[in-house]
Amino acid sequence: MAITGGAATAGPLSGADDDVPVDVPRVPAREAAERELSDPRYHENDPNLLQRGLDRFWEWVSGVFDAAPGPGGPLGIVVVVLLVMALLGALWWRLGTPRRTPGASDSLFGDGPRSATDHRAAAERHAAAGRWNQAVQERMRAIVRSLEERTLLDARPGRTADEAAAEAGRALPFHADELRAAARSFDDVTYGGRTADREGYQRLRDLDTSLERTRPRLDGTALEAAG
Repeated sequence: MAITGGAATAGPLSGADDDVPVDVPRVPAREAAERELSDPRYHENDPNLLQRGLDRFWEWVSGVFDAAPGPGGPLGIVVVVLLVMALLGALWWRLGTPRRTPGASDSLFGDGPRSATDHRAAAERHAAAGRWNQAVQERMRAIVRSLEERTLLDARPGRTADEAAAEAGRALPFHADELRAAARSFDDVTYGGRTADREGYQRLRDLDTSLERTRPRLDGTALEAAG
């Protein structure tokens, strides 16, 4: 402050504006920080949702082991085993028994060559004993072998049930759907862990009988059931 002519005058306050703190309102500041942190650049290396879930799971498992009494945490081991069994049970209940996709080595005829009559006789023996899975398998083999014996299908080793049904369906268009259904029944009991029943076997036996009555037309372009 300077004294000039008995009057006090205020001089300039150097740096007064620099010393005043900036007061930013709390809510806008938080919103600005959230906008900044939402930038994808800050999250490029974050673990994905599955990884985060697994991390949380293993953290929980670790906590169970740490809290379990005794050496080795036996209680924690029991809990984890029960959880794994429950998870496997839920997956089995949801997805069912895993089905094995037939491959090139899954031949319809697993043993040596037998006639259609032999396969039919074996099918009837299994059916009489209530062994419906084996009865379905043998009746499907009888159907395909019969078509081969009648030269409606080429005799080809290694043919699967699906392949036989597709080829026979082209030669026998009136029975194409039934042949595909028969092949599915064979695959279900052979590879899918399914259980056949009397009705399923009866459908294959009826198809076999119907195909036996099928005769080619004179022009050879299609086949029809004989009256």
